[in-house]
Amino acid sequence: MIPAIFDEWLDVRLFGYITFRVAMAGITAFVLALWWGKGTIRWLQSHKFLEDLTKTDLRPQALKPGSVDKRATPTMGGSFLVAALIASIILWGRLDNVHVILAILLTAGMAAVGFVDDYKKLTIPGSMGLSARSKMLGLSLVVLGVLGALAYYAQSTGRDALLNIYPPVFRNLIIPLGSWSVLGVAIFLFFEWLVVVGTANAANITDGMDGLAAGCTIIAALTLSIFCYVCGRWDWTQYLFLPHVPAASEMAVVGGAMCGACLGFLWYNAFPAKVFMGDSGSLPLGGLLGWLALVSKQELVLPLIASVFFVNMGSSWLQTFWFRRSGGQRIFTCAPIHHGLERMGGVFSVGAAPWHEVTVVVRFWIIAAVGALASLALLKVR
Repeated sequence: MIPAIFDEWLDVRLFGYITFRVAMAGITAFVLALWWGKGTIRWLQSHKFLEDLTKTDLRPQALKPGSVDKRATPTMGGSFLVAALIASIILWGRLDNVHVILAILLTAGMAAVGFVDDYKKLTIPGSMGLSARSKMLGLSLVVLGVLGALAYYAQSTGRDALLNIYPPVFRNLIIPLGSWSVLGVAIFLFFEWLVVVGTANAANITDGMDGLAAGCTIIAALTLSIFCYVCGRWDWTQYLFLPHVPAASEMAVVGGAMCGACLGFLWYNAFPAKVFMGDSGSLPLGGLLGWLALVSKQELVLPLIASVFFVNMGSSWLQTFWFRRSGGQRIFTCAPIHHGLERMGGVFSVGAAPWHEVTVVVRFWIIAAVGALASLALLKVR
């Protein structure tokens, strides 16, 4: 919105540069999150919207030295994070770009599902929020609606390449789903549904420690912003042998806003947290990471870009699967593994010295950064 106004009325060319708008989107989202966060936290506290730890894997335990009792900490802080994110995208992004419009719709839709889940847990005594089936249905309707709109756009405008899959490392390997007619569209919808919904759930599982999900999201969003910017540049994609996606560079503005909003949220969520994110924040953030990967054609690299999210999701899935198949036996001391490290200090056995929560979070940030750097190295590995 702002770029269009300045270009049309004042002919200020600076606002036409994507790199400038990426920075401004990040700063704007950061300021808005700081501004709205303080009032939102006060409102959540006054209405007793506090996380009920008996309904989660953070059940109250005897406090260890250096730990904090979190039972008085409000949740649903993702509401002001997402509001700042969307407002910044609207202000600095080009609203004539299909990827940006669908990103806004996807974020708002997944935030709505998360908000309903959080609200039910906080306002209905004994409620666990939405059932797993209801939550998955809500997320799937939002995601498939957005993916269907993209597939229709691709088919109706002759941009079938938007539906293609590009495996990493191999220079000329392409899975041309766009040319496979109805079958290709069906495979595209199913595969990208797995990517977006899977990443949303991975982010949701990771949201369990002060600053963990927000910090890892910043790292992944910054990395995907680089991929989006590069894939939208014809000259760079030719040099690096990457798929060229026209108009994908505009999604870097979305990534910049995402980083800024998460930084603003992290201001209040850093240890000891004044607010928790809740499903209203973790689900849309994870889904938007999946969308950035989809637009930049890095879906198969996403597990490396967002390594901490997928490791946590994998540990939870393996724990649940093995517990059911083995009649009650466990692979890990606690899943997701960041809680195992905090409580018992070991992943596969009890007895090691527990890690302080801050130690776990910072070390997982380091792992996330290493994974992101490794994914950027793939820009030239063709």
